[in-house]
Amino acid sequence: MFTQLKHVEQRFEELTQKISDPAITSNIAQLTQLSKERAKLEKVVTLYRAFSKAQEELAGAKALLESDDEEMREMAKAEIKELSQAVEDLQKRLQVELLPKDPLDEKNVMLEIRAGAGGDEACLFAGELFDLYTRFAATRGWKVDVMNSNPGPMGGFKEVIATVEGSEVYSNLKWEGGVHRVQRVPETESQGRIHTSTVTVVVMPEPEEIDVAINPNDLRIDVQRAGGHGGQSVNTTDSAVRIVHIPTGTTVFCQDEKSQHKNKAKAMKVLRARLFDLERAKALESQGQTRRSMVGTGDRAEKIRTYNFPQDRISDHRINLTIHNIPRIFAGDLEPLITALRTVAQAEALKATPS
Repeated sequence: MFTQLKHVEQRFEELTQKISDPAITSNIAQLTQLSKERAKLEKVVTLYRAFSKAQEELAGAKALLESDDEEMREMAKAEIKELSQAVEDLQKRLQVELLPKDPLDEKNVMLEIRAGAGGDEACLFAGELFDLYTRFAATRGWKVDVMNSNPGPMGGFKEVIATVEGSEVYSNLKWEGGVHRVQRVPETESQGRIHTSTVTVVVMPEPEEIDVAINPNDLRIDVQRAGGHGGQSVNTTDSAVRIVHIPTGTTVFCQDEKSQHKNKAKAMKVLRARLFDLERAKALESQGQTRRSMVGTGDRAEKIRTYNFPQDRISDHRINLTIHNIPRIFAGDLEPLITALRTVAQAEALKATPS
């Protein structure tokens, strides 16, 4: 590990010198590329230097144990205890930083949310989950773009599909894929009984065109008039687009834009993500153990979380985590859940790493 860290530090120093070179600073594309690489290494290098410094200080404190001054020896013992803990903590953090990175973590995502069991209440909760992710995205400076939506009769969504673009989107949202269950008393419930409803969330890394090759001959593209709720919002042109990928039977429908061209482009974006997700699922299935990870697989049939509103409790079933303060979470603070899931995933990865 330490040989690897030394190489990382050397590369960091090399990049630092390069981005100060006038020949590089005048080349914006090259400067941007080198600056990004340096930024990715900076956290590891900072930790490594702190670790090295703590080790040196620990060695110095241990040397003081040979002192003839009893008071100095006592001070050294206290310092050794503190520094030993610091060295151990820094080493663990370095091990986590050196774990192989998921190559998809930097990707934008295609987010699909669908109401499941529970009728109107499921639609309302689907809308609330979409609002939660939208608020969380806003805290990260991400952009959310609705690709297609199908409103519920009383609000919320039967289905909503959106792209989320920004820095490390998949790295944060990949934990959200699966079945979300809500337990609460609906506003329409006159007897005060608690109802249970479900919503399915699918989080797919958004591929580049080069990641997924689509043969135009494998597609059936239909256009039709977009639906609406009446009044001026009804689209009176044949702008809605349905694309069927014949080999897999995957169907995508998009009508949110007034332009047929824009709807087709959005539908192709959704289709590409779904086909990429199918291929990725096959690859993970063949790996076996990967899909049996404690924190789950993002499978759309896997019940991952329960939101119990009467008890103000959220339970993540993958890691037996229970937290309270549902209003804070739905205000956009997903961090407690994401951090807990990431920590468990990292601990699993460390156990699987040869010592």
